[in-house]
Amino acid sequence: MINNIILIGMPGAGKSTMGVVLAKVRGMDFIDADLLIQAREKRLLHQILEQDGVDGFLAIEEEVNASIEAQGAVIATGGSVIYGPRAMEHLRSIGTVVYLRLSYSTIESRLFNIHGRGVALRENQTLRDLYEERCVLYERYAHVIVDEEGLGIEETVEKTLQATKMLLE
Repeated sequence: MINNIILIGMPGAGKSTMGVVLAKVRGMDFIDADLLIQAREKRLLHQILEQDGVDGFLAIEEEVNASIEAQGAVIATGGSVIYGPRAMEHLRSIGTVVYLRLSYSTIESRLFNIHGRGVALRENQTLRDLYEERCVLYERYAHVIVDEEGLGIEETVEKTLQATKMLLE
């Protein structure tokens, strides 16, 4: 039975923060894919990016996400998960993929230390470039899109519950 909720979206969209609250409200487990990556690699995300480069990081991220086995969980993914087709096919097969959509200006205002967060930016790539490149992929892989512009955490949780309710029953 497909009963997981998988959150995708840009860094700063609130996947981890909102995911914890959503899991509590639904009585589900919570899995943060970035923490799974760090635990497996015994390094922080930004260290993996510095040492292995963007391509090395993306390969690790795809492998970890493609191996997640869960039932009744909210899974918060890293913003770059959508670059791994094998991981996205797997995640779509084990749950409902929800894209938490925000405008570029909101994402920009939320990201203070993009490199410290471990964001997979290629050389000479701007945050705007990254946003425009990824939004197309988020929309392609999402079962459901939740526009959270101007909403707080509780409102985003409620909107996500409404959007996934029929799919989870």
